[in-house]
Amino acid sequence: MIDTWRLYPVIALTLLAGASVWLERVTRSEEAAIARERSGPDFIATQTRVVGFGEDGGQRYELLAERLEHYPQDGATRLHQPRLRLHSAGRETLISAGRADVSPGGEQVDLAGEVRVRRPGTASEAPLGLDSEALTVWPDAHRAHTDSPVSLTRGNVRATALGLRADNLFGTLELIGEVRSTLPRRQGPPT
Repeated sequence: MIDTWRLYPVIALTLLAGASVWLERVTRSEEAAIARERSGPDFIATQTRVVGFGEDGGQRYELLAERLEHYPQDGATRLHQPRLRLHSAGRETLISAGRADVSPGGEQVDLAGEVRVRRPGTASEAPLGLDSEALTVWPDAHRAHTDSPVSLTRGNVRATALGLRADNLFGTLELIGEVRSTLPRRQGPPT
């Protein structure tokens, strides 16, 4: 026959082990809830305007957004309805989209949702228009890239492609994949 008083330490240890498991699970649930809270933005602003200046003190770009959310986990910033105005060599390029994610430091802007790029014409160049669903822009380097289908217009010239790379510093624009273009007939007598 077993004395019941000898079972008390075993029962106490079992209860203590059960309480430890319960406490660990409760604590883990609270930590997960705190982590979920921290995954949200730490800063929200509406009707925002960010201006970037070059080394010469001149304005290089202006970024407007209806709403700005900063996420501390990775330092990224989410913009809602952004409008980016780039200034280069006395010319202006306007870029708008449904949303954008800006990398920490602002080196890269990933635009998405009805991306529109417009550059007014000059006396020697026709206006430029570009439409796509996504576009990555490096404002300081004046570069852009997308793997999404694009539609490009320059005056009466129209082109479509599956992607593009642009480098305004060197004045190059490369259409990528299944390029189709419409060129207007040349006016005047042939030479």
